Amino acid sequence: MDCGRELLRYLAEQVPRIYCLEAEPCPQEEELALSLLLQPLEYFLFGEDPHVSLEKLQQSGASSQLCGRVFKEGETTYSCRDCAIDPTCVLCMDCFQNSIHKGHRYKMHTSSGGGFCDCGDLEAWKTGPCCIKHDQGSTSAGLQERAQKLFRVLLQYIADMLVWEENDILPAELHVKEDTYYCVLYNDEHHSYDHVIYTLRRAVSCSHKEANTHTSLIDKEGRRAVKRGTYESCQQAKRLIQENSEQISLQPLRVEILHSAVMAHQSFSMRLGTWFQQIISSSVGLRQVFCQVALEPSPTAGRASLISRLMLHDAKLYKGARKIIHELIVCSLLMETEYKRLFAIEFTKHYKQLQKDFISDDHERSISVTALSVQIFTVPTLARQLIEEGNVIKVIIDTVMEMLSEHLDNNNRFHFQGYNSDKFFRIQVIFHDLRYILISKPMIWTNKLRTQFLEGFRTFLGMLACMQGMEEVKRQFGQHIEVEPEWEAGFSIQMQLRHILSMFQDWCASDEEVLLRAFKECHSTLMSCCNQPFHGEATDSYMCKHILHARPYRVSQEPVTVHLPVSRLLAGLYIHLCRTGAIAHCDFAYFAEHPLRCLVLAAQVSAEMWRRNGLSLVSQVYYYQDVKCRDEMFDKDIIMLQIAASKIDPNDFVMLVLQRFELFEVFNGSCSTKDQELLKQWNRLTEEMLHLFIIIIGERYIPGISGVTKEDMTMREVIHLLCIEPMAHSSLVKALPENESRETGLENVISTVATFKKPGVSGHGLYEVKKECLQEFNPFFYHYSKSQRSKAEDAQKKRKAQEGCDKALPPPVPPPFSQAFSSIVQLLRCDVLLHVLRQVLQKAVEDTTTQWTEAMAMHLAAQALLEEKTQLEANNEDDVTFDFSLKARDIGSEHGKSLFDFLSKLKGLPSLEAQKDMIQWTLQMFETVKCLRVKSSPLAATSMDQTKPEENIQDKEKAERKRKAEAAKHRQKIMAQMSAMQKNFIETHKMLYENVPESGAQGDGMEMSKRRVAVGPRRGVALIEREVLTCILCQEEQEVKARAPAMVLTACVQRSTVLTQCRGKGLPKAETYNPLFMHPDLAVGTHTGSCGHVMHASCWQKYFEAVQNTSRSRLHAEPIIDLENGEYMCPLCKSLCNTVVPLIPLDPLPLHLESAELVGQLLTFPRWIEIIMARINGHSVNKSEEEITDISPSSTLVDQSQPDFRSILSFGVEFSDSIGNMLTVCATTVYRVGLKVPPNELDSRVPIMSWNTCAFTIQAVENMLLDEDKPLFGSLQNRQLAGLKAVVQFSAAQRRKSSQAVIQNHFMGMLGALIPHMNDEDSPSVLEIDCFHLLVGLVLAIPALYQEETVDLEPSAISTAYNHLYLLHLVTMAHILQVMLSFQGETSGEKLTGEDKGEDARLALEFRTDAPGWYVADQVRRGIAPFLRCAALFFNCLTGISPPEELSNTPVSSDSQLEALCSYLALPSNLFSLFEAHKEVVSQLLQRGQLKTYWVLLFPRYPRKQNRLIDLPEDYSTLLNQACHFQCPKASDDERKHPTLCLFCGAMLCSQSTCCQEQLDGAEVGACTAHAASCGAGVGMFLRIRECEVVLMASKTRGSTYHAPYLDDYGETDPQLGRGNPLHLSPERYRKLHQLWQQHCILEEIVRSQEVVNVMFAFEWQML
Repeated sequence: MDCGRELLRYLAEQVPRIYCLEAEPCPQEEELALSLLLQPLEYFLFGEDPHVSLEKLQQSGASSQLCGRVFKEGETTYSCRDCAIDPTCVLCMDCFQNSIHKGHRYKMHTSSGGGFCDCGDLEAWKTGPCCIKHDQGSTSAGLQERAQKLFRVLLQYIADMLVWEENDILPAELHVKEDTYYCVLYNDEHHSYDHVIYTLRRAVSCSHKEANTHTSLIDKEGRRAVKRGTYESCQQAKRLIQENSEQISLQPLRVEILHSAVMAHQSFSMRLGTWFQQIISSSVGLRQVFCQVALEPSPTAGRASLISRLMLHDAKLYKGARKIIHELIVCSLLMETEYKRLFAIEFTKHYKQLQKDFISDDHERSISVTALSVQIFTVPTLARQLIEEGNVIKVIIDTVMEMLSEHLDNNNRFHFQGYNSDKFFRIQVIFHDLRYILISKPMIWTNKLRTQFLEGFRTFLGMLACMQGMEEVKRQFGQHIEVEPEWEAGFSIQMQLRHILSMFQDWCASDEEVLLRAFKECHSTLMSCCNQPFHGEATDSYMCKHILHARPYRVSQEPVTVHLPVSRLLAGLYIHLCRTGAIAHCDFAYFAEHPLRCLVLAAQVSAEMWRRNGLSLVSQVYYYQDVKCRDEMFDKDIIMLQIAASKIDPNDFVMLVLQRFELFEVFNGSCSTKDQELLKQWNRLTEEMLHLFIIIIGERYIPGISGVTKEDMTMREVIHLLCIEPMAHSSLVKALPENESRETGLENVISTVATFKKPGVSGHGLYEVKKECLQEFNPFFYHYSKSQRSKAEDAQKKRKAQEGCDKALPPPVPPPFSQAFSSIVQLLRCDVLLHVLRQVLQKAVEDTTTQWTEAMAMHLAAQALLEEKTQLEANNEDDVTFDFSLKARDIGSEHGKSLFDFLSKLKGLPSLEAQKDMIQWTLQMFETVKCLRVKSSPLAATSMDQTKPEENIQDKEKAERKRKAEAAKHRQKIMAQMSAMQKNFIETHKMLYENVPESGAQGDGMEMSKRRVAVGPRRGVALIEREVLTCILCQEEQEVKARAPAMVLTACVQRSTVLTQCRGKGLPKAETYNPLFMHPDLAVGTHTGSCGHVMHASCWQKYFEAVQNTSRSRLHAEPIIDLENGEYMCPLCKSLCNTVVPLIPLDPLPLHLESAELVGQLLTFPRWIEIIMARINGHSVNKSEEEITDISPSSTLVDQSQPDFRSILSFGVEFSDSIGNMLTVCATTVYRVGLKVPPNELDSRVPIMSWNTCAFTIQAVENMLLDEDKPLFGSLQNRQLAGLKAVVQFSAAQRRKSSQAVIQNHFMGMLGALIPHMNDEDSPSVLEIDCFHLLVGLVLAIPALYQEETVDLEPSAISTAYNHLYLLHLVTMAHILQVMLSFQGETSGEKLTGEDKGEDARLALEFRTDAPGWYVADQVRRGIAPFLRCAALFFNCLTGISPPEELSNTPVSSDSQLEALCSYLALPSNLFSLFEAHKEVVSQLLQRGQLKTYWVLLFPRYPRKQNRLIDLPEDYSTLLNQACHFQCPKASDDERKHPTLCLFCGAMLCSQSTCCQEQLDGAEVGACTAHAASCGAGVGMFLRIRECEVVLMASKTRGSTYHAPYLDDYGETDPQLGRGNPLHLSPERYRKLHQLWQQHCILEEIVRSQEVVNVMFAFEWQML
């Protein structure tokens, strides 16, 4: 103790000097605590250097066999479905990866925090209890004495400090003189984040950021000091906080004023908790010492052990302290078997008080000490010990009853009207503990276990007795009910008890003595219940010469309830009792009374007799029969009726059912009416009653009722579900009842009864029932709802019609009843039921209106005939007493009113045409049974009756049905052929059309049309059709003309990084950035896409204005589109658009071949450059032009009438004002979006951005075709092709809307990058330019050189041809130079084999000598191919000249395409020959391309790499493993994070967390939003790993979720890991995501998703 006093004195001196010296915790606190407090403690404990001792302990293998890793919130856990004792047995990620369970059937789940890994727990696993890391180790026995002394003092210190309730003083041994205080704000569940931030800003005058930090830490730790100062200043802050919080919420925030020394010692106590965890995890011996100290009784009388004190004070602790204590308990007491048992006893002793504290608390259960129950009660041996020693079942139920006692009425039954939902929810959680205790039934019973279990069972029956008959209802007459009664609470308890009831039955069934005593107890409890008693005396009722002596009870007039747990428990126990052979003599009619009333209530609700009672009763009946409750409600009621039917005289039982359904007088003939409403009710009730008889007689798939197993039950359920429609695995699981282990048994039977159909790119896999299982189909299956029954019947009849079979749906042959229930079949032959069936069929014959009742009557008759047939086939006729067929023929036959007679008459009724096959089947079954009775063959009987008219009719009907089925198949085949022909018509027509020359062409027109050359003097002629389009808004047609009103295409302009070679690189500052030259890394481009729908410009303007007005008026909803940025939805396909592209007609520019060739003799490449330079420099070129034109008269080969030859100029095409306006609209949008600047149509960069979007869009299309390996031409959809052509023509026309000087200046700048001239100082190197962007800009800008200020001139067709040819040559040479300079000549370790024989190889050696010539030539061919493909697309859209067939037939990646591309672009097949032909220019190009060698490495190699989404692992658990080890880069805590993977670059981000928020455009945004801005130009595609979902983002405020590309074995996705099945990558789904990105459809997908799920309060995507 002296040592203890010294230690406390030292702590009293040092702790206040380290902790809480400042208003904010400082980093030095941890360093000082380690050096001055914790290290001295470790030296005292180990007696030497702690690091040395810890290393020795690790080497000695003193760690535990148990893993014991405590799960954090959001951490992924694994449960083996094959080996786990129950679903609560879980493994952490590391243990799972190193265990045998990885190859088993497992489930993945997200932990709510607080549990621990069960690896090493022998009682948790059937096989494989240990992973490789946790095999059995030895324990250390040293350090005992010092550890005991130290642990006792420190644990006492922790307990004293954490339970300390005095805020301004300390215990005497820790007291210090200090007058500093803290105002501490505590966490609660009543106030939101915003409320607390608002209050703090008002009360303590802090900034929003500081208030946000305070609030986050309060939520995380449970409390936070918000002010430091004198007592008076803290008191004032407390008052202000409470006053301001009361203005928002009725309940003020909890604020305390703590002395700084108290805060310091409590902070150090928390630090000691984590220190203890580290120390005791290193040695079993140290952990055992800790457990011993924690559990030893207190020396002070009346005080509990230290751990008990902490548990009992748990609800008063703040969140951070609770977590520390719980983790300490888990890693110590729960890791040692013996101490776990002692702790469990201590926990059970205080169980009631702990639960009371939890219920009055407002924190979640995951941070309550009561959550530790799952770690204790789920251990089988421990659970049985607690039953024997602590009677834990009784303790738990008594706790529940004490909590619910306030809801008991005068009849000792629960009544939950006006209950507190939050408190009630907390009480329900206690039922989980009862389920944990019962989860593993004992194999060996001791007398003590029997006694204690039965005592707990009696307590449980007492609770059920309070539920028996609760919340009774009485039918409302006249006026609708005013206030809906409370019903959810009762059903909530019923759902909680569902598995508990079945587990109690399993426990009882495991021991015959316990079962018998439990049955007696349950019987006694039921007989003592007095709910809904009879009020009248027993009376006699007569029907068919039978008398029923029973007491009357009318469900429609007297109270009734759906809550009968005691009756249903008795039914379950009775089934088990019958299997033992024991005989029970009871009042079975009384047993069946209340379940029968409940079924009648459901029937009357279905008949709409209770509609004035409101929706509450409808909801109760729904859940009564729903899969969540039916196994312990509806199913047990059916079993109880089957029990009664097996013990009561059949006629008495049927009459009793008739009385309770209030149909006795109806079928007795003593009641009639003409009231149509009442007749409708009687008919519906008759349906329900007959259906009940069908169920009682036919539903035998219950172990004990017949000889079936649970697998047979599941198999039958699955068959009937799949008979409705093919279903996904998850849908089947939801439709099947779960057992206590959350298993449905589906996997054990599904392969037997169904075949799996794999999913495609979308949708999910489906199971289809096997054909051989269809014979088990029962159209009146008792778990079908009415809609399901109708769908299943229609589906099966449709199937039979397709197969050419009759549509009869007879009942399947059921398994025989077990001996105890064999008498149930006597219902089918009893006089009263036969009388009922006769009356139903008589009504069907005499009444023309079709009812459901006759179908059910026939089904019952069919059941009876099947039963009789089965008995006759198995026994001699003399031994068979079942004589349904005889009674059906005889009773009433003298008047022609037997059951058989009515069936025969039904066959000819037109109103029953749908039932004709079933009637025929039933009549045939009568004949079959008759033959069996006379011992003759059914086949012989059939042959004898061939002459009967009805049989001949049947044969004819079958033949006719078969003929119709074959005719339908033939028609279907013909229609398919016609459809295929129609689909090929347009394409075929197009091909034919292209091969027909245009009428009226000149002599060489045919030859020119065949030429497939798009550039130069040998250019072909474009076959331009008259383009007449229909506006999607006004539906009026209009031809596209230059002078006509504008027609426009909807379009969407967006920034893109799809082609980037340097991800993360952005554009420079937009205000000063000059986009004239696109860098070859294509960091950020501007893409323009279109859905291809056409409108008049005027129609679009009206539509856009209407959209703006409509959207602005919807103030209550979050807008889907951004009106301020001109967004709208396409009126037809609802694609997102933000501009329109005007449609401009293609100018054919006919070219005379001989004239062009003659010009070409004079206009050589050098001469052309000279002329262009002269125009640029302002020199006169008249003389040159005259030289060319003077040749014309002397040439006899040239037609004098050719205007193109006589001048190099022609007049420009004038556009209408409408087209001009639309050109401005589109160009301004491209400029605004591409540069992220305000719109300014006068900016000189507007035309550049138009050219750039044209080039980038073409490059994106080429990249997409290459990615999909499709031909360059003919692969695009019509909408894509129309959009691309429109963008090219818009870009070409853009120069007309800009100043001539601006365009000329841009052309000079671009050409200066290739040819040095007077203003080339700022021109970049060739390696720094994307050549295709350069080509597009040059081609579209060069006409401006010919334009005059006063006259709109442009180059003639011949001038244009040579301009295009020489510009293409020039840029192509520049690009070849880029390719040659960019690849590395010295290949690391690569052996190059080849010969330099070709001309191209020889020429290549002149440029690169560090590699073989053939290799250089091959690199150039491959590197330049994308440029040539883009150029081909560009010139095709610009000129309209058809490409060679090779470019439409072979994929883009084909090696044979290069020659066809060169031919189409008028380039030599040996591209190096360009350098030979234009030697004068080559030296200048080389000069422009000279760079230092190491600079070359900064630029991309060619061909550029194709961007793809990152490679994902095949197994999703690999990703979860990465997420498990993810550490937030900016936070040191281990709180739950949301690791999110960028699918563009693979970066792992910390999303939805304040720690990683960044500033973007002046606003705080989350990590994903900030990353998307840099990585994808605002567009992002992220995989949230723990949520298993993809997030698409397109801006700070726009995003949506998308299915992850991972599927389970059943072809389904699993968002939020709800089902937890193993997931594997679907390449098809991932490919679809890739295409979504490559085709720039992410934004469109987001908007479509938002339109489908438009919520009132949008998700804050910017904070993701």
